Amino acid sequence: MGNNLELVEIVGDRIKNSLQQQITFAEYMGLLLYHPDHGYYASSAGRISESGDFLTSPHLADDFGEMIAIQLYQMWQIVGSPQVFSIVEMGAGQGLLAAQILDYSSRLDPKFFRSINYLIIEVAPAMMLAQQARLTGFPVQWCEWTEIEDRSIVGCFLSNELIDALPVHQVTVTEQKILEVYIAISDESNLFVETIGELSTDKLTKYWQLNQINLLNGRYPDEYRTEVNLAALSWLEQVSKKLQRGYVLSIDYGYTADRYYNPIRAQGTLQCYYQHAYHNDPYINIGNQDLTAHVDFTAVQNQGELLGLQTVGFVQQGMFLMALGLGERIAAISNSGGDIQSLLRRRHNLHQLIDPMALGKFGVLIQSQGLTLEEQKILLTGLSIS
Repeated sequence: MGNNLELVEIVGDRIKNSLQQQITFAEYMGLLLYHPDHGYYASSAGRISESGDFLTSPHLADDFGEMIAIQLYQMWQIVGSPQVFSIVEMGAGQGLLAAQILDYSSRLDPKFFRSINYLIIEVAPAMMLAQQARLTGFPVQWCEWTEIEDRSIVGCFLSNELIDALPVHQVTVTEQKILEVYIAISDESNLFVETIGELSTDKLTKYWQLNQINLLNGRYPDEYRTEVNLAALSWLEQVSKKLQRGYVLSIDYGYTADRYYNPIRAQGTLQCYYQHAYHNDPYINIGNQDLTAHVDFTAVQNQGELLGLQTVGFVQQGMFLMALGLGERIAAISNSGGDIQSLLRRRHNLHQLIDPMALGKFGVLIQSQGLTLEEQKILLTGLSIS
């Protein structure tokens, strides 16, 4: 498909108009993904599909959202079955997960369903249009962060594959010094090129301190490269300000900090997805391919604790879904009637959700605010995520 030439020009103008004639990789990635007119997510919701570039768990089976609904139902009970239980989904894709949660909640417990105040925060116009079309008839509202009052939410902030799509800074270890990767324009070719310079912000240094990671301890090879997701920390700060009592449920692919910043992972985790294939060149298919980086769950957990969020548990998606009853559903397939091909396809899709080599290895981080220790233990015991 090649580059979106309008977006290439926009990025070029941003570089030319910058003081240093360069921008951080985080700014570059943000433009490629989220420019309101030409960004990857802004231009088409169909990119997340079997015929697009990648699939998410809700695409495989309604059971994924139904398991999440069961978890939200338990959370509602733990916080006292309030008359209004807000579910705030951030980055809701095509609205599949919301539809699955709401449809199953209406069958799970009508009282729970009536309590749900479902809010979606979405920055991509194409995604919002797809969500509104899919969720017609469901009690859903779309809003911006500024429309949610501080400490007003009793319920759960929910995200599935959101944090990995937030723009990341790239840094490199060169001659025992941590430097940052910038994007400039080549005088010879007029193409985007990488340059290396001093760190753009002291927040990067504070990030290493938060994680207790020392990239200059002699274990990291020269030209070691990795990412720093400062946007994830800012995002969690927003969430913590709005949450009065309840949970933050984050599902994504990633590692703990000691694995993320392992010296062996010398080229980081940045990946580009195009037509269900992945590679590591963010300078082709500009505006027409997805860019992601794995999540450093330790940073999200530590940042949360600094903000007053308690860590309830961290577990792999496979274990999370099995604890909520997916195993029983898989076992019941053999005893259900119907077309054998449909049953085999359903079994295959459910196994994909828990496959420890695929979606099953995604991380599920649950944090809470405003709960007693006993209330936290109820959820922890129920999911066996100690």
